[in-house]
Amino acid sequence: MLNRRQLLRRGAALGLLVAAPAGLIVAGRPSRAEAATAPFTVPLAVPKRLRPTRLPGHDLYRLQTREGDATILPGTRTRIRGFNGVLAPLIVAHRDRPVLVELSNELADPFALHLHGGHVPVRSDGHPRDQIRPGGRRSYYYPNTQRASTLWMHDHTHHAHAENIYRGLSATYLLTDRFEEALPLPKGQYDVVLQLRDAKFDDNGAFVYDMHKPEDRPTILVNGRPKPYFEVAARKYRLRLVNTANERGFFLRLNDGTQGGAELVQIATDGGLLPAPAPTGALALWPGERNEIVVDFSRYPVGTKLVLENLAAFEGETPEVMRFDVVRTAPDASSVPATLRPVPDLGTAQVRREFHVAFDPASGQHLINGKPFDINRIDIRPRLDVTEVWTIRNSDTLGIPHSLHPHLEHFRVVSRDGRAPAPGEAGLKDTITVMAGQSAEIMLRFTDYTGPYMYHCHMLGHQMMGMMGQMEIVK
Repeated sequence: MLNRRQLLRRGAALGLLVAAPAGLIVAGRPSRAEAATAPFTVPLAVPKRLRPTRLPGHDLYRLQTREGDATILPGTRTRIRGFNGVLAPLIVAHRDRPVLVELSNELADPFALHLHGGHVPVRSDGHPRDQIRPGGRRSYYYPNTQRASTLWMHDHTHHAHAENIYRGLSATYLLTDRFEEALPLPKGQYDVVLQLRDAKFDDNGAFVYDMHKPEDRPTILVNGRPKPYFEVAARKYRLRLVNTANERGFFLRLNDGTQGGAELVQIATDGGLLPAPAPTGALALWPGERNEIVVDFSRYPVGTKLVLENLAAFEGETPEVMRFDVVRTAPDASSVPATLRPVPDLGTAQVRREFHVAFDPASGQHLINGKPFDINRIDIRPRLDVTEVWTIRNSDTLGIPHSLHPHLEHFRVVSRDGRAPAPGEAGLKDTITVMAGQSAEIMLRFTDYTGPYMYHCHMLGHQMMGMMGQMEIVK
């Protein structure tokens, strides 16, 4: 159970993270290794694309979850946990071309692979009951019948997942399709994944993990590199932002020296392309979420340096996330169409449910509808092909934000506090964060697969402390 001081610190750090100006929350003191790492001294590591074995009818990936050593902070070596022992790998899949993952677990802890945002059969969803014991193996089948989107892969055991992800076990899974490939958006080397997270290191460069100190992770990593620089051409880039942090939210602005910052054209969210581009000056990105933007660097002369900033940095932290250095010119035939992809019609709601999410100081647990997670309890039984509207109410008294991530399906945001969603939430999503005292309505419909699936907060410490439920999809 958390003590009162920990409760107040957690409430302040998480509740005020985006709602309040930077400087109100005091971060922990960085270690000597962290303090010695100046921003923009290491290049961005573009995610390494894993190559499958192409077989008749599907692609096969053989993955291992294991430890390895990586250089994260310059001059030090960090013990990590990774897929095949590397940080932030990338899988690129194609719609209607299934993927089979054969996974062996070489960790000392159990592991359950979850394709976050994936429309997959229950046996391949990574249910905590289906965890792989150390030394064990399991196959996961991803049909890839859903529309193109940026997904990611991570652990879903109930007691080891937060630390496994914190120590590096996450991968990006890009699903493409013919519709998206036909659009004139930036492609190839100009389509770049950026995994964002925070971390704490000791004086020797080793990860420090403390579930109860989310505000004491002062080092921001992008694709496993501390505040890197990225050399870009003076043309448009598609940037796929993925928040793989345990609990940190980001409020991102690209500082180009002007008062409002550079224009960020949001084109996609968790479930793929928006109906239309959504220009913005700043962008929120909470744990588990993905947002995609197009930035036109041709607006700036060669030699310009633009800094991606987190406007929600804690006191004692600097806001820099990474830097873009415009170093050359390049031809550019890409563009952002005025319309992107219509949102599918999910039908008329026949079932309505309410989910009250809150931390309980008496028990030290995070609860959904007053209950902590119980793997032996089914909380709801949605029916196949029946449209539902879920109302998520954050009734937390300590000011803590909570999110909800239902497995199996993407959803539409119907409203926030009775108001229509912002343009950046007009597409399909699979994770939604609700601030304390606020509410949101989402519409979803479960299709194709039956069986037990999870729904939970994607603040991983909250999930560890009980904020998860179990649903059984039935015919």
